Amino acid sequence: MAKQNDVDSYSEGQFKSKLLRNAVCIFFCLLSILPFLLMIINATRDSQDIQAGVSLIPGGMFRENLKNLWAKQNGMAITLGKAMRNSLIISGPGTICAVYFSAMTAYGIHVYQFKLKKFAWAFIMAIMMIPTQITIIGFYRFMLKLNLVDNYLALIVPCIAAPTVVYFMKQYMESTLSIEMIEAARIDGANEFRIFNTIIVPLMKPALATQAIFQFVAQWNNLFTPSILLTTDSKKTLPMFVQILTSDQFRVDYGVVYMGLFVTVIPLIVAYIFFARFIVAGVTLGGVKG
Repeated sequence: MAKQNDVDSYSEGQFKSKLLRNAVCIFFCLLSILPFLLMIINATRDSQDIQAGVSLIPGGMFRENLKNLWAKQNGMAITLGKAMRNSLIISGPGTICAVYFSAMTAYGIHVYQFKLKKFAWAFIMAIMMIPTQITIIGFYRFMLKLNLVDNYLALIVPCIAAPTVVYFMKQYMESTLSIEMIEAARIDGANEFRIFNTIIVPLMKPALATQAIFQFVAQWNNLFTPSILLTTDSKKTLPMFVQILTSDQFRVDYGVVYMGLFVTVIPLIVAYIFFARFIVAGVTLGGVKG
């Protein structure tokens, strides 16, 4: 009987602990979703209701706010469709460059042995500590000398250097990538470029998909760098378009502003839905069995 009571007491304690963990996770999940939910709700309300206070009850102005947004863009320097296209032109190639070349850099540091390996890794870690705002003046002057100001290449090509993605990829490789697999491919006659593209890249799909989501969101929401480098109105991105909505001319119509914000997150949701299946696909697609 004593053993049975101990088992029942342990099961009850384990149940309470699990219930507490679940409650905490649900709370933080709702807390993270709340700003996104408020944005959607405010997109269905008019400006006066939004200024009156926070509400979790949707309004009936969604279609009207969408019409107003579509009508007001005609008097702006750039339309919603062009702004979204410009953001896709920057975010798509920028994400591919950041993920692919960061994985290649992490692969080189993880697999190859060279004299300055530790220094190279320390240098990459040091770059992670430097905010973009500190280097923007020198970066702008550099782009000015290359005649890349007001050019999308100035926002796409620098994405190749993404130290945070390199760090994530290297940590993932240390836990999943087997050196024996690479050596076996070399014995079979595969060159280094083929090994990386046909073995390493498929093996890294979960990590690549995860970082692709983060990089796409970062590129899509980037307002600071495009605002400095892009001067032509027709080249402005979607965040810059939303910023125009919050200017003096449209500041009173918060329903339109929130509708613009809602439109900006739609591609992010689509990108997450597309890449999420790769994240849960599995840890690896192959390995060496001992």
